Amino acid sequence: MSRRIEQHPDLTDPRPGALFFSTWRVGTPERQRQTVEAIGRTWERRPWPTGDLLRYHVYAGHDGSTLMHYSQWSDEQAYEAFVKAHRQERVDEIDTAVPEIERLGLARYRRYRSRDRAVGDVRVPGLIVTVRIDFEEGAGERREEWVDLVVKALGDDPEGHAGLVSAHFHLSTDGGHVLNYAEWESDQAYDEALAAPATDTWERVRTSPGVTGVSGSRYRHALGLVPG
Repeated sequence: MSRRIEQHPDLTDPRPGALFFSTWRVGTPERQRQTVEAIGRTWERRPWPTGDLLRYHVYAGHDGSTLMHYSQWSDEQAYEAFVKAHRQERVDEIDTAVPEIERLGLARYRRYRSRDRAVGDVRVPGLIVTVRIDFEEGAGERREEWVDLVVKALGDDPEGHAGLVSAHFHLSTDGGHVLNYAEWESDQAYDEALAAPATDTWERVRTSPGVTGVSGSRYRHALGLVPG
C-alpha cells in the first residue's frame, strides 16, 4: 500500500536514475490544503504503483497558490509506464475533489552534486527554496562549472549561510537549466543569507557567463508518500 510520512526526502539517495519536479496552480491557500489532502487520500487508497517509484513528495508554495511535486524513480521508462497505467485514475479523483487545477508542466533531472548537511546535523528544515538558473542555448556545458562555483562560494562563506541545512543541484535533462533544491532552517535564516555582504566568489557566481535568468520559490513540505 501507499503510506503517508512527515519526513523530508533524502535527495542524496543514490538509487533513483530519474528525478521529476512539477508544479500545479490551485489558486488559494484553502485549495492548497484541500489538494494536498486529496492527493494523500487518493494514494493511500491504492497500492503503491511500482517498486520503481521510491518516494513522492508535495510542497505548498508560500505564494498560497501553487504546489510543487518531487518524485524519485529508478528510470524514466518506469515513470512512463506509470503514466500509461496508473496516473490518470489518480488525477481524475483529485480533480473531482478539487476542480480546475492548472498543471504547469513537468521537468526531468539528474542530480549533479550536493552540499549535504554536516555529520550530526539533525535540524528539520523549516523552509524549502528552489532556484532555477537558465542558460543560453548551447551553453549547457557551463552548468556544471556554475554549480561547482556555487559550492565553492558556500564553502568560502560558512557564516553567511549558517542557516542552510543542505543544497542539492539538479541538471535538467534538456540541457537548459539548473535547479537548486535548498533546505533552510527558516525564512529568517534565508533572508539573512540574502542580505549578507557578497564575497568575491559570490560575485563570480552572479556574473557567470551563459546565465540568462534566475527565479526562485519558497515552499513548505506538505506531504510525503512511500511504499508501506
